[in-house]
Amino acid sequence: MYRSKKAGMIGVIITIIILIFIVIFSNGDSNNTFFENIANNLVMPIQNGLTYLKNQLSGNDTFFTDINNLKEENKELKQKNSELEQSLRELENIKTENETLKEYLNLTQKYGEYKTIPGYVINKDISNYSKTIVINIGKKDGVEEQMTVIGDKGLVGHVISVTDSTAKVQTIIDTASSVSCSMSTTSDSIVCKGTLDDMSLLRAMYIPTEANIIQGDSIETSGLGGIYPKGIHIGTVKKVANTQNLTDRYALIETAVDFNKLGTVLVINNK
Repeated sequence: MYRSKKAGMIGVIITIIILIFIVIFSNGDSNNTFFENIANNLVMPIQNGLTYLKNQLSGNDTFFTDINNLKEENKELKQKNSELEQSLRELENIKTENETLKEYLNLTQKYGEYKTIPGYVINKDISNYSKTIVINIGKKDGVEEQMTVIGDKGLVGHVISVTDSTAKVQTIIDTASSVSCSMSTTSDSIVCKGTLDDMSLLRAMYIPTEANIIQGDSIETSGLGGIYPKGIHIGTVKKVANTQNLTDRYALIETAVDFNKLGTVLVINNK
């Protein structure tokens, strides 16, 4: 009985709602506008969302296209950079070759009285006890043992061994080296040897007791000893060390050649 009454009430309510909608629809355009507004309010957010999503997807396509373009541009830039680096290396090589040729020209002009063979240093063995260099010319170029080697500023040393394409040079700063020299002011003969302390200094010994050696004197080869020609510049007197026994005094000679920077040399063919 109760269920029948409840079902009847629901039916009445549904009927009333239907009648209300019928009345509203029968009122014309104004009500249509109302429902259109309701529809618009429901549909438009969905439509806007779909439009936004579409735009985002289109934007992603553009983004990925831009990424691909950037990759291509980056590849091209890397290629151009590699080409520029190669060109720069070639220019540096040309510059180095030109500088070497200029050094050779300066050397040959400076030592024009000698028959010389140009070369450059390819290896250095500069330690406390051994100070030798290797140059890129050898027997096939006419280089032989005992030949004198000079640099732009002065004496470097002499050849002690030779291969077909290289030569080993004992420098004047080697502790085993001994060079017969003379002082420019007095022409007195002295002997200069390499030192352990400094690779730019020689020790001048056997200074004659009557010789007046002073700081700044120029030292050059004397021509004695059978290896070095006379008159090649060696360096200048940096310090004179006087001792109680005049025969034991010595001087320190600063070499004209900077062996740390030595690159280009000439071998004097004095055979």
